[in-house]
Amino acid sequence: MSFRRGDRVEVYRKSQDEHWQAHMDRFVGLHGIVTDPDTVKNDPEALIEVTLDGAGTHRFPQDCLRSLKDS
Repeated sequence: MSFRRGDRVEVYRKSQDEHWQAHMDRFVGLHGIVTDPDTVKNDPEALIEVTLDGAGTHRFPQDCLRSLKDS
Protein backbone atom coordinates (compact mmCIF):
# COMPACT_ATOMS: atom_id res chain seq x y z
CA MET A 1 0.00 0.00 0.00
CA SER A 2 1.24 3.47 -0.72
CA PHE A 3 0.34 6.30 1.60
CA ARG A 4 -0.45 9.82 0.42
CA ARG A 5 -0.25 13.18 2.15
CA GLY A 6 -3.50 13.78 4.05
CA ASP A 7 -4.42 10.09 4.45
CA ARG A 8 -5.93 9.20 7.83
CA VAL A 9 -4.04 6.29 9.37
CA GLU A 10 -3.86 4.26 12.56
CA VAL A 11 -0.74 2.94 14.26
CA TYR A 12 -2.29 -0.50 14.69
CA ARG A 13 0.63 -2.61 15.87
CA LYS A 14 4.30 -2.60 16.80
CA SER A 15 6.59 -2.56 13.80
CA GLN A 16 9.09 -5.29 13.01
CA ASP A 17 11.39 -2.62 11.54
CA GLU A 18 14.69 -1.86 13.29
CA HIS A 19 13.66 1.81 13.58
CA TRP A 20 10.88 0.92 16.06
CA GLN A 21 11.86 1.80 19.62
CA ALA A 22 10.24 0.74 22.90
CA HIS A 23 8.93 4.25 23.66
CA MET A 24 6.90 4.07 20.44
CA ASP A 25 4.68 1.34 21.94
CA ARG A 26 2.53 4.10 23.48
CA PHE A 27 1.49 5.20 19.97
CA VAL A 28 -0.18 1.89 19.12
CA GLY A 29 -3.90 2.51 18.66
CA LEU A 30 -3.56 6.23 17.89
CA HIS A 31 -4.85 7.88 14.71
CA GLY A 32 -3.27 10.63 12.66
CA ILE A 33 -2.66 12.19 9.25
CA VAL A 34 0.22 11.43 6.87
CA THR A 35 2.23 14.63 6.49
CA ASP A 36 5.23 13.34 4.52
CA PRO A 37 4.71 10.04 2.69
CA ASP A 38 8.09 10.21 0.88
CA THR A 39 6.33 10.06 -2.49
CA VAL A 40 9.56 10.68 -4.38
CA LYS A 41 10.87 7.19 -3.57
CA ASN A 42 7.59 5.50 -2.63
CA ASP A 43 9.78 2.90 -0.95
CA PRO A 44 7.83 0.49 1.27
CA GLU A 45 10.86 0.30 3.55
CA ALA A 46 11.03 4.09 4.07
CA LEU A 47 9.78 5.82 7.18
CA ILE A 48 6.85 8.18 6.71
CA GLU A 49 5.91 11.18 8.79
CA VAL A 50 2.56 11.11 10.60
CA THR A 51 1.01 13.80 12.78
CA LEU A 52 -0.85 11.89 15.49
CA ASP A 53 -4.01 13.33 17.05
CA GLY A 54 -2.80 14.96 20.27
CA ALA A 55 0.61 13.25 20.23
CA GLY A 56 2.81 15.27 17.86
CA THR A 57 4.56 14.39 14.62
CA HIS A 58 6.69 11.25 14.32
CA ARG A 59 8.27 9.07 11.62
CA PHE A 60 7.02 5.50 11.44
CA PRO A 61 7.85 2.36 9.46
CA GLN A 62 4.98 1.56 7.11
CA ASP A 63 4.33 -1.94 8.46
CA CYS A 64 2.76 -0.54 11.64
CA LEU A 65 0.29 1.74 9.83
CA ARG A 66 -3.04 1.09 8.18
CA SER A 67 -5.33 3.36 6.26
CA LEU A 68 -8.60 4.46 7.82
CA LYS A 69 -10.20 5.19 4.42
CA ASP A 70 -12.39 2.09 4.56
CA SER A 71 -13.16 2.27 8.28
